[in-house]
Amino acid sequence: MTTDLYAEALVTFAELFAEAKAGSGELEPNAMTVATATPDGRPSARTVLLKSFDARGFVFYTHLHSHKGRELQANPYAALLFLWRSLRAAGIQVRIEGAVEVVGDDEADAYFASRPRPSQIGACASKQSDSLDSAEEFEQRIAEVEQQFAGRDVPRPDGWSGFRVVPDAFEFWYGADFRLHERWRYERDPAGTWSKRMLFP
Repeated sequence: MTTDLYAEALVTFAELFAEAKAGSGELEPNAMTVATATPDGRPSARTVLLKSFDARGFVFYTHLHSHKGRELQANPYAALLFLWRSLRAAGIQVRIEGAVEVVGDDEADAYFASRPRPSQIGACASKQSDSLDSAEEFEQRIAEVEQQFAGRDVPRPDGWSGFRVVPDAFEFWYGADFRLHERWRYERDPAGTWSKRMLFP
């Protein structure tokens, strides 16, 4: 039963995600807010793009030495938020919480190889979240990387990889008029048992 509840949550997400991608008017239905925190509890959040999901978790990619990368390595827990404002009558939100792990090298290599070449070049040229003196400095770094890899494939740079959020909680929020929203929460307890309950709006 508890395994079925996790499968049910994943299927519910997959169905809503497909609906958001199928002409709902959302510009980037895979956009999600990722909230992280330092070990002493100072939070930060930013929008990234979901690149894959399955029973193992929800994956996005970044530089490991970026602000979020450093926080996730120091405190490997995250919360995700999808807001599909144009979906159905009054919008839908999905919240996902869980521990975070770095994806394997083979998985990161395969995704990086699938990216457009300009995105690969940019990832190699960027020192994500570090200070930048001017736009010209970044343009120069891009030109240098383009020259370095002219005529050959761009390899995944050191320190660029993916994080997988392994869910231990889902919340599905279905918007309604007058704030009479419908909310369902799935949670896994420390023993690995999943439960499902309805919440007041």
